[in-house]
Amino acid sequence: MEAAAGGGTLSELYQNARRLLLRTRDALEKLERLDSSSFSSSSSSYSSSLPSSVSPAGVGLDPADLSFSIKRDVTQIQSLCAEMDRLSRSIGAKGQRDLWKRKVEQVAAEADSLRESLDKHALRQQKKVQEAKERADLLGRARAQRKALDVLNTVGLSNSVLKLIERRHHVDKWIAYAGMVITVVVMYMFWRWTH
Repeated sequence: MEAAAGGGTLSELYQNARRLLLRTRDALEKLERLDSSSFSSSSSSYSSSLPSSVSPAGVGLDPADLSFSIKRDVTQIQSLCAEMDRLSRSIGAKGQRDLWKRKVEQVAAEADSLRESLDKHALRQQKKVQEAKERADLLGRARAQRKALDVLNTVGLSNSVLKLIERRHHVDKWIAYAGMVITVVVMYMFWRWTH
């Protein structure tokens, strides 16, 4: 026997909560895909590759809108859980009451898991934004730019110096060989002249 309320029966509330869970899970996966896709690809080409049934009604591919929609759905699931919990307490049969209690706890746990996943995603996004800002600040500083140019110039200078040393070493080697040959020839001629 199911208790009825202004929002419907316990079964109807449970079915609504399950549908919302599925929709929210799909939206969270979509948000993760948007996050992992390259930012250089255009939003319109990405949206044409996604099935329309994945997105919640009225939400485009804007990550902020999608995030807000997921938060709204999780909050709605949690309110449905509170209503289902209230209704399940009015069930007379202990077996039925325990069964509904477990179902409500399961839905609430899934909703909490989805909220945690969304919070983790938000933290990753904040970290990425902060890192990008710090990178831009670092490269924007005149001292850092000058230091980077100095390092690049030093590396370029080092390469030219190394090439010069290598060329000089090669020439010195040939001079040494030529000197040895000339010395041997002069000694041979001196020996021939004296004998």
